[in-house]
Amino acid sequence: MRTAKSEHLKGRRTKNTAPEVALRSAVHRLGLRFRLQRRVAPRCTADFVLPRYHVAVFVDGCFWHGCPEHGPREFRGANAQLWAEKIATNKARDERNTEAARTSGWVVVRVWECEVRRDPNQAALRIATTVEAHQSPAPTHGPK
Repeated sequence: MRTAKSEHLKGRRTKNTAPEVALRSAVHRLGLRFRLQRRVAPRCTADFVLPRYHVAVFVDGCFWHGCPEHGPREFRGANAQLWAEKIATNKARDERNTEAARTSGWVVVRVWECEVRRDPNQAALRIATTVEAHQSPAPTHGPK
């Protein structure tokens, strides 16, 4: 239910944000295929997953998830405490979701929005490196 106070947030995207789309494009150019918005644990949905490699990717917005580089250091104004609590709650949820996904067998990659904006190809390479590091060795069938 929307309140008058939350009305200004109704147009904010939660899926298919510009950083997500840019990162997915760069990942696709590397030849990696993914699925969007897949549940990786109870009450935990990744922005996209690479199911073949069991890698879950979360793209975290700098403001909403408290980026150490770009997130607000302190809040001012009438709602300062509310915003500080909101960001703290988001961070705690991110930690819970990361742990839940790992417990469910997923390798988790978290990418900051600023990383993608700076260089989406570099962020995609970080995902590709994670995929390579966690690939299962090819089965051996013995000598032919």
